[in-house]
Amino acid sequence: MNAQNEPAQAPDLLYSETEEDLRSAVRSLLDDRADAPTVIAGIESDTPYDLRLWESLAAGIGAAGLLVPEKLGGQGATHREAAVVLEELGRSVAPAPYLTSAVVATETLLALDSQDGPVGALLGDLAAGRKVAVLALPFATPAAGAAAAMTGTLDRTVTGVAEAVAADVLLVPTADGLYAVETGTGGVAVEPLVPLDLTRPLAAVTLTGAAGTLLAAPGPATRAVTKGLLSGAGLLASEQLGLAEWCLTETVRHTRERHQFNRPVGSFQSLKHRMAQLWLEVVSARAAARNAADALATGSPDAPLAVAVAQAYCSRVAVHAAEECVQLHGGIGMTWEHPAHLYLKRAKADSIAYGTAGRHREAVAELVELAAP
Repeated sequence: MNAQNEPAQAPDLLYSETEEDLRSAVRSLLDDRADAPTVIAGIESDTPYDLRLWESLAAGIGAAGLLVPEKLGGQGATHREAAVVLEELGRSVAPAPYLTSAVVATETLLALDSQDGPVGALLGDLAAGRKVAVLALPFATPAAGAAAAMTGTLDRTVTGVAEAVAADVLLVPTADGLYAVETGTGGVAVEPLVPLDLTRPLAAVTLTGAAGTLLAAPGPATRAVTKGLLSGAGLLASEQLGLAEWCLTETVRHTRERHQFNRPVGSFQSLKHRMAQLWLEVVSARAAARNAADALATGSPDAPLAVAVAQAYCSRVAVHAAEECVQLHGGIGMTWEHPAHLYLKRAKADSIAYGTAGRHREAVAELVELAAP
């Protein structure tokens, strides 16, 4: 109930025509530039990121600026549209720094008290796809860990920073506030690590006497980093949804075409039950992910709860869907040439990003307890 004792407006879980048009454009691009053989070839090379793909996605379609207001050079859209992009990126597991740059870093900058000066200039560069920015925190950092991250000085080493290898700018939280540090300047070392998910590289970032631009004082910076991490966790659920949907669709297709004893293996009762159960889980994950995206888009006071519910549920569903995909593909599912392993690794890596499912379940319990009369 709100202050006038009126029922809260129900979230809109359906996709608008605009969102479906955006989905079609993104899917067409990814089908053309990021099919399974291309992604596998990319992770085997020294340059896993296809710069032409990122330019087309970020600037051509305008996806990088969806959350940025038009006056700053963006599209002036919402988290709902960004969630659609992440669904498609999850469906293709394309290596692209969208979640870390166009969502987390962008949301962090937008949450600062002022978008003038260097903040506005950086937002314009991010929206146009001219630069990529990442928050210099471990990929596993939850929104509740933002305050703990605001410690130390600009000279530091941070491990497990997602997509730092693609970043032009690092947003570095310190005890003095939030700094923007150009990766091409002296005193910045980005050392690639070997991650489980090769489609989302991790790196250790070391800053030694690096020059940075102070963007915000400690108080506003903490609130901004919290908002960025919360949005990242909420929209990560949409990536997990897209991943799970691909796994289900591909598994159904394979079991329909694969024959054993002159019958499609998908006609066996035990496999029917497993895929039906997975379908129910994916449908529920879609509702949870859409609810989180809608809550973030509308600025709902229930956004932290919606995000925690979405992550607690979608993480498990994505991992389960990927595991079933590998197993029900039989021997071919265990090969490097088949893309099933990409989805399993992405699902496993996502399950600890921005807080584990267990941490989000604890957050749900805490938020429900606080809301109790």
